Amino acid sequence: MEHAQDNQLDHSLPKIAALDLAELYRCVHCGLCLNQCPTYRVLRLEPESPRGRIHLVKAAADGRIELNERFKEHLYLCLLCRACETACPSGVQYGHIAEKAREMIGPPGSKIARAVLKFVFTRLLPYPRRLRTAAGFLRLYQRTGLQRFMRLLLPAKLREMDSMLPVIPSRFFEPNVGALPAIGARRARVAMLNGCVMPFLFGDVNEATVRVLRRNGCEVVFPKDQICCGALNTHNGESVAAKMMARQNIDAFLEAGVDAVVVNAAGCGAAMKEYGHLLRDDAAYADKATRFSALVRDAGEFLAGLGLVGKLARLEMTVTYQDPCHLAHGQRVRAQPRKLLESIPGLKLVEMEASDRCCGSAGIYNITHSGMSQHLLKEKMESVSATQAEAIVAPNPGCMLQLRYGAQRYGPAVSVYHLMDLLDRAYAEAEAPK
Repeated sequence: MEHAQDNQLDHSLPKIAALDLAELYRCVHCGLCLNQCPTYRVLRLEPESPRGRIHLVKAAADGRIELNERFKEHLYLCLLCRACETACPSGVQYGHIAEKAREMIGPPGSKIARAVLKFVFTRLLPYPRRLRTAAGFLRLYQRTGLQRFMRLLLPAKLREMDSMLPVIPSRFFEPNVGALPAIGARRARVAMLNGCVMPFLFGDVNEATVRVLRRNGCEVVFPKDQICCGALNTHNGESVAAKMMARQNIDAFLEAGVDAVVVNAAGCGAAMKEYGHLLRDDAAYADKATRFSALVRDAGEFLAGLGLVGKLARLEMTVTYQDPCHLAHGQRVRAQPRKLLESIPGLKLVEMEASDRCCGSAGIYNITHSGMSQHLLKEKMESVSATQAEAIVAPNPGCMLQLRYGAQRYGPAVSVYHLMDLLDRAYAEAEAPK
C-alpha cells in the first residue's frame, strides 16, 4: 500500500535569509578542504570549493549578493561527496549547509528541466508501484529495438544520456512478505531496505545480501510499507517529499522490531542515518527519527561487526576497492568492507590511488553535469588501471553504474561487483557439491 499523498508534497520555498547561520560560522576558511574537493581540483576556482560556496551562502543570507542562476550553478556544481567534511578540522557539516541552501533556492535550469526534476522527486520516487511501471517501460524500450531507433534521432546530449542507461534485467526483485529465517543459530533479526533503484537494476545484489545475512544467522524481514529513502530529494532541495518518505520509513521499520536496519546502498544508508537531522524540528518524529537512525547499518558495516561465520571458498582474483563517497565520508565506514574482502580466501585486494575520491556519479549528477562527471570518471578509471586489478568492488548502485560505464568507455575492461556479490559467491561455492 502506498501512503504517499500528492497533496502532502505541495509547498513553496522559503527565502535564503531564513538559513540558520550557526553552521556557516564554524568554517574558519583554513583551506584544508580545497584539494579534497573534486570541482576545485579540476577548476581551481574558489567559488567551486566548499570554502567558497560557504562564503557565497553566507553572503546571500546577509543579502550581499543576488540569488541568480549563476549562484545556483555554483551550489549545484558541487557533487555533495562530503570529502570536505572528512578533511575539515572544525567539523563543519558542509552537506547540511548545501542541502539547506538548495532547499531554499530551488533547482537551476530551464522551466522544463525543473518540471522534470519536480515530477521525479515528488510524483515518482515516493511511489513504489509507479517506479515499477517506469522500470517496466524502460525494459520494453530496450528490448523492442526502440532504443536503437531513437539513438538515430536523438541529439548528441540525449544520445550520451541514453548510452548511460543500464540494461534493465528481465526479472525484478520481489521482497518476501514474511520473515526469512536465519540459517543455523539465529544471531540477529534485521530489516532490510529494498530501495528504489536496487530492486529494478540490482535485484541480484538484494538477493545476494539476503543470502549472506541469512548464512550469518540473521532473520531478515522487509517491512511492507517501506519506500524510497529520500536521499535524492534531500540532495536536490526537495525536503517536503524527503521528510514524508522519512516518516513513512521510520514507522514501517520501527514497527518491525529489529536489531538493525541493513542497507546495501551507501547513499541510502547515509540519508537514513541522518533522518534525525532531517526531522529535528518535527515534534512528532524527532525522537523516533533519532532512534531509527541509531539502528541503520551499512550491510558491510553490520556484517563486519557481527563477524562472519561459515566456510568461504577461495576466489582466485585481484580486486580494487572504490570507497563510495556516502560510505567513506558520509558514514565514515572504510575498514569494515576491506576486512570482509580480506576474509575471502584467495582474493587479493590492491588499493587504488585516492579510492575515496568521487567517481562522478553523485546521484543524478552524471546527467545534470555530464562534463564534470566524465572528467572525474576518466580520472578514476586511470587509477583503476594502475592497479591492474581484474575487478572493482563498489558497494553502492550509483558507483556501480558509473564504473561499469567507465569500464566500457575508457577502460580497462574490468568487472564491477558489489561487496555482497563476492561474499555470496564465496559462500555458494563453498557449499556446492564437490
